[in-house]
Amino acid sequence: MTDQTHTEPRWSHFCEVNEHRRAIRDFDGAPLLDEDVRAVLQAALLAPSSGNLQPYELHWLRDTDLKQRVAEACHAQRAARSASTLVVVAASRRIGLRTAARQLQHVEHATDLDARSRTYHLGQVRKFTRFLKLAPLLLWTPMRALLSLLNPVHSLLPIGTSGMRNWAARSGIYAAQTLMLAASARGLDSCPMEGFDAPKVAKALGLPRGTVIPIVIALGHRSADARLEPRWRRALTDAVIEH
Repeated sequence: MTDQTHTEPRWSHFCEVNEHRRAIRDFDGAPLLDEDVRAVLQAALLAPSSGNLQPYELHWLRDTDLKQRVAEACHAQRAARSASTLVVVAASRRIGLRTAARQLQHVEHATDLDARSRTYHLGQVRKFTRFLKLAPLLLWTPMRALLSLLNPVHSLLPIGTSGMRNWAARSGIYAAQTLMLAASARGLDSCPMEGFDAPKVAKALGLPRGTVIPIVIALGHRSADARLEPRWRRALTDAVIEH
């Protein structure tokens, strides 16, 4: 009874936040408080990732000219043009390696870990660092292609150049979803955009070669006349297979 008492408010709040989150395409364009955006970005960093490698960056576009250039690269979508700001999710193996190095330093000097935990985490960080160094080798690319041809379930193996980029992008998507739910909880609105000219966005942000951009997120407050149609989703019995 006690557990249910503590859980019910959290569940109700989550349902409210999840229901409020909609893909808004018409924003009022009013400036957002820096503290609100920073809080949402901070919450996004709590998203899960393989080996806690967090192989992504969140580019907060505060400069008006840069925001306009990226909005145009998003095919001038209404959401991109009317949003108060944009957040570009960029992911790469390079970022994962950088995170691994920082995580290793953290574990080595952490005072809140006992010897057993420290040994475990050191082993994990070193294992995933080796993975990041070996997985993109070219020799894995034809092997991954052959395995995928024989059985499509192997298509998302995180080996080879494209496999590694797909892996990094997936972690970026986890962060993006967390960011949008956090925005809803903070009273902001969002719109995830996958339709954009990736090379133009990468050039505008000066992203290094090898970086992928899984998604661009528009942030702001929905306009008074924003079109919100009834939400449709598949039935639970259609989408969930019980085994």
